[in-house]
Amino acid sequence: MADIVDMMHSDFENIIMGEPEDNYINKLKTEKMKIKDLQKPLEVSEIDFRIQSINNGGYATILAYKDARVDMNRLDEVCGALNWKREHTNGNHNCIVSIWCNEKKMWISKEDTGTESFTEKEKGLASDSFKRACFNWGIGRELYDFPTIQIKLEAHEMQDRNGKKTASYQLRLREWRWEIQRDESGITFLGCKDTNDKLRFKYGTFKKP
Repeated sequence: MADIVDMMHSDFENIIMGEPEDNYINKLKTEKMKIKDLQKPLEVSEIDFRIQSINNGGYATILAYKDARVDMNRLDEVCGALNWKREHTNGNHNCIVSIWCNEKKMWISKEDTGTESFTEKEKGLASDSFKRACFNWGIGRELYDFPTIQIKLEAHEMQDRNGKKTASYQLRLREWRWEIQRDESGITFLGCKDTNDKLRFKYGTFKKP
């Protein structure tokens, strides 16, 4: 919103110099629509659900993530492949994602810092900083507002490793089916079923389409 306000101030002289007011307003609407399209909630197929931890009682805490390809696809779709760019600085710790603004005739940038992954540290760091910079543009920001997901695991879905409970190879979380329903206020229903079609988690009330 601040970028739109800045645009209004910087281009006020265009109206004074004779630019048709309708054209100016239409350009503002286009920029606002672009930002709203970036911020549209992700489809459930674009969300990756991963185990964060398993407690001694056998309950798994699951978090919702996005993959860097989701950000690239959204930027390509909304802005066009030639109208955005990413730059990495500080040894990949920081990423700057810039989008071309036709009205201001300049790049508008947002920056954030990532953390290293346990594998492929440099690649993981670059990917994480990119995803975080895209959060600043609103892509997938709703993931921060997801309800706490805790699921009771079955005995064969976990194992003890060095005194700590971890997921076993029989926990095929990636194959579970997730369903999300939303309204203007956010998530109204979130649920998942495992590969045996058993309901494993439910939040809110499901409404038939």
